[in-house]
Amino acid sequence: MRQIVESNNWQVAIGVCAAVLSTVIGPLAWCAGTGEAGTPYPNMPRIAPPGVQIDYYLAVPPSARGPFVDPAMGYRTQKLGQGLYLVTDNMYQSMFLVYDSGVVVIDAPPSYAEHIPEAIAKVTPLSITHLIYSHSHIDHIGGASGIPGRPIIIAQRETKRLIEEANDAHRPVPTVVFDRDYTLRVGSQVLKLSYHGYGHAPGNIYIYAPAQQVLMVVDVISPGWMPYRSLSLSRDIPGLFRQVDEIANMPFSTLVGGHVARIGDRQDVIVQKQYMHDLAVAAKHSLSDTSFGFTVDPLDHENPWALADNYMDRATIECVNAMTDKWASRLAAFDAYIWDHCFAMEESLRAD
Repeated sequence: MRQIVESNNWQVAIGVCAAVLSTVIGPLAWCAGTGEAGTPYPNMPRIAPPGVQIDYYLAVPPSARGPFVDPAMGYRTQKLGQGLYLVTDNMYQSMFLVYDSGVVVIDAPPSYAEHIPEAIAKVTPLSITHLIYSHSHIDHIGGASGIPGRPIIIAQRETKRLIEEANDAHRPVPTVVFDRDYTLRVGSQVLKLSYHGYGHAPGNIYIYAPAQQVLMVVDVISPGWMPYRSLSLSRDIPGLFRQVDEIANMPFSTLVGGHVARIGDRQDVIVQKQYMHDLAVAAKHSLSDTSFGFTVDPLDHENPWALADNYMDRATIECVNAMTDKWASRLAAFDAYIWDHCFAMEESLRAD
């Protein structure tokens, strides 16, 4: 509601404002200045909304924790199978595959890319011959320029297009591109690369090591954790849902998601699938159950964006409340991203 400070009768304006608010949302309502924060919405979740500092975040469940990373090293290495290794700082994840006469690196996050040659040297004296880009995003391949030698760089065609447009010296342009499928055979090792549509981002591929039964799909599944904000900033949320369903039916034992502290398995995919299903149901119900224009000052009814903002605020509140009891203790960082997830899901349902 609006405090009309321009009026000479400002005391009257404030009194009218308070009276109207008290009728709508209760006797403790008060009025803020134009454009300022006003009375909180009814039924506010216990999870703090965006813009409100959280003093203490929810504890990370033991099921979401990964092995310790020595701060002096800044990374850890984990063997995933015959010649295949994970490298991670427990925030980002990449892999390397050792074959008869060389090494294939998959992604080079700038947070620890400088340590990747060191991690490889602890396993083999062989040189890096190939570098695979999971997709174009800087946080996963922004350290590629620091990979020694002149490796063959492999990526999906959309990734090459985006990198060329970015003209970023830290992300060298791929030298081998493919559209749908590509099989990399190096010595006795095999990696199968495939593209399944936008989902998270154009060019984001699946990387499958059949002998090791390891599947790497970056920014789609976060084992034990909430996906990053706005459902991993996905460009195509219906496509993201299709990919999670597809991954759940693929023949893998180990999943590398590109983020967080540990590797995953099929159960992690099933849990995220359940979470996303619940999120879609909660968002759909909140949109249909929320009335348009409620609590908006009549003077703002000529402002369509104000009406839309008020409606989406209240719908998101209902979605967050619907998700909290079941999921707050099941996925790490629920309180960090549930508001973003609900809002992104609602907008996708309205627009896609």
